[in-house]
Amino acid sequence: MNRVYVCSCFGITEKQVKEHAAAGACTPRQIASVSKAGTDCGSCVRRIQGLLGRGACPRRELLDQGEAAGVLAADPLAPPLPAAAALDEAA
Repeated sequence: MNRVYVCSCFGITEKQVKEHAAAGACTPRQIASVSKAGTDCGSCVRRIQGLLGRGACPRRELLDQGEAAGVLAADPLAPPLPAAAALDEAA
């Protein structure tokens, strides 16, 4: 079995990140909250972003439809953002 590690600090594999993403984790912060990946040295955060890709998150679709306020509030770890900043961040 070939395991590709994304986070060496916590032993998190590419497969695990993809499974968390399929379960609804759409951001590196959400991946960190379920697996700790990216919370120690931080060198894996860009790799996690690459695995998550763009446009694959249902939350992004809601942002495009103008439902940003309720969507961003759903992430308990996300700091509150003004609506304009939320749309800029999602792009």
